[in-house]
Amino acid sequence: MADVKKTVDFLNRVPLFRGLKKRQLERLAKRFIPREYAAGKAIVTQGKGGEGFFIVVSGKAEAIRERADGTKAVVNTFGPTDFFGELALLDDGPRTASVVATEATQCLVLTRWDFLAALKEDVDMAITILQELARRFRMALDVL
Repeated sequence: MADVKKTVDFLNRVPLFRGLKKRQLERLAKRFIPREYAAGKAIVTQGKGGEGFFIVVSGKAEAIRERADGTKAVVNTFGPTDFFGELALLDDGPRTASVVATEATQCLVLTRWDFLAALKEDVDMAITILQELARRFRMALDVL
């Protein structure tokens, strides 16, 4: 998805970025890097460091959390416009789950430092994105 216009059109459909203006989406679009993963490949690994945020462009993936007793549970599934790794945008802690491609999957990846640089350039964008992240965290806590 090297074309900025196509990337902007795609980002406009991603829930985290719905409230952003076109110029803000353009600023972010230039910072995303496309990555491809074969079926069965780990995109991120629980417990490892991770500074990337991922949006699924095509394909499917599963988030798998390994419990302290060694059992594993699928905690989420992802398809086009779904995203994961939003915690990695805010801190550099370890991944809370592994995400594995269940079929050939293309993602757009945004590094933490690129995200923070974009937020520093545009305070309004920061507020919009952080409000959406807070809403998502609240929803996640309600499920628990």
